[in-house]
Amino acid sequence: MEEKYHCTLPEEVKKYAAEILHETEGDRDWKIEKMRAWLETQPHLNARKDVMSILRFLRGCKYDLTKAQFKMTNFYEMRAKVPEWFSQRDPTLQQLQELLTIGVFLPLRHPDPEGRLVCIIRAAAHNPHVHLQNDVFKIGKMILDLAVEEDISELSSVYGVVAIFDLNGVTLAHALQMTPAVIKKAVHAWQDCYPLRTRRLDFINAPIYVNVILNIFRKFMREKLRKRIQIHRGGLGNLHKVIPPEILPHEYGGTDGPLSDLVDYWKQHLLEKRDWFLEDEKYKADVPG
Repeated sequence: MEEKYHCTLPEEVKKYAAEILHETEGDRDWKIEKMRAWLETQPHLNARKDVMSILRFLRGCKYDLTKAQFKMTNFYEMRAKVPEWFSQRDPTLQQLQELLTIGVFLPLRHPDPEGRLVCIIRAAAHNPHVHLQNDVFKIGKMILDLAVEEDISELSSVYGVVAIFDLNGVTLAHALQMTPAVIKKAVHAWQDCYPLRTRRLDFINAPIYVNVILNIFRKFMREKLRKRIQIHRGGLGNLHKVIPPEILPHEYGGTDGPLSDLVDYWKQHLLEKRDWFLEDEKYKADVPG
């Protein structure tokens, strides 16, 4: 018997999902089944078929079946075509342990006032002479995948995600790691693969010359995503206007504990979920080599 979705969303979240995502109980149930039936015709995707995995794509595409199928296809094909990000995702590997210790990708403990998952991406925290940019992306995707999988409240699937890119300490060596090919893959993942809606891209501590790199990002973005980029200069005051200090770590002018608490939590949690990551690698498309 197929797993059914049991809605436990609070009324205000249901209302938002109905108004913004076009989610109604009847529409949701038959479209989940429609997606399941479609997946039966796409065995090469090796996709997860549990109700929440399907529902995330429907919500991320505002219940447009064609778009949800397109994005799901891209998601599982990307997992096969980009092994440098999606294979050997064992958190005990030394190069991944080092990046976890540094804390390059850190979802916050609490959503923002709009219910969105907020992630701090410390884009220049690693040593570009030691750490591969592909490993930085790999560990970021691992942490995001786990955060989404464990979002019992379902808020991220309804409200989306906000990314805060901290460019403090960025050097030419960091910039050289971000080749146009790497940037194109990153934007493709955000726009065309992952089910979560990217609501904001906030850049802080950005030197003037970083516009060269950002312009390459913009080149690969559709207008909708380009409009969601915001560069904050002159301290953290402008960031606090959109992300309240109450949910930010001390190092970002917040009151929700030191950054080290987040680093320790995600490092330990990924180690605890090692078996999940090893099992998760099988969910990828069979594509020509």
